[in-house]
Amino acid sequence: MTDTPQNPLPDKRRVAASFSRAAASYDEVAGLQRAVGSELLARLPAGMRAQRWVDLGSGTGHFSQALAERFPAGQGMALDLAEGMLRHARPRGGAAHFVCGDAEHLPLAGASQDLLFSSLALQWCGDFAAVLAEARRVLRPGGVLAFSSLCAGTLQELQDSWQAVDGFVHVNHFRRFRDYRQLCADSGLDVLDLRLETCVLYYRDLRHLAHELKALGAHNLNPGRPDGLTGRARVLALVEAYERLRTPQGLPATWLPVYGVLRRRAE
Repeated sequence: MTDTPQNPLPDKRRVAASFSRAAASYDEVAGLQRAVGSELLARLPAGMRAQRWVDLGSGTGHFSQALAERFPAGQGMALDLAEGMLRHARPRGGAAHFVCGDAEHLPLAGASQDLLFSSLALQWCGDFAAVLAEARRVLRPGGVLAFSSLCAGTLQELQDSWQAVDGFVHVNHFRRFRDYRQLCADSGLDVLDLRLETCVLYYRDLRHLAHELKALGAHNLNPGRPDGLTGRARVLALVEAYERLRTPQGLPATWLPVYGVLRRRAE
């Protein structure tokens, strides 16, 4: 299957720059990211040992530290596209190496790793089939790729509210779950686990949600977004549209994480 997302994904240079700028603020608002990554850790095969592991899309290094604790005898690498994130993570330790690199073109030798761990990073990759091919290449026989990503339908409330205002792209595009399922099935890796979950968070107002997305570096990065500042009239129209969705808990924002655990076949 050719990996052709419904809509073009952001330029990786823009993604890297956005997350580099967000390095200092990321941890303050990363509650969902921590929860998803912790769930992914819990889904690793029972009794797994990893002498060599990679935290792929390592961000501020939170899960590099967690992996170092999980595999104290192993040697880890924190790999991220954003130089700013690596500079922020390096003093915190956890990994033995901090490397700037791309999941679609891993700077790693073949059959060299026991574990590739990637939480909420691969949604920014335009060619997920290439990510899977690289995982198959660099994993040792029996090695594991564990990933979480985001699926289409994430932030649907925000997208629908913007659609009531104008025709521009204001919300990041993500792959459909069925695309993840087909790509994983075609990867040549054994699929141990692949499932979609739904998480609804609530915000006191639209400003709160927008601030969190910007602090995470995950605000709108897509082609087709409007240039320049968003006009006051459009912002007021967006607020009015989103407020129609308000619940007693606040304004809802749906997140759809997909969890995958794949293994390279023993040869």
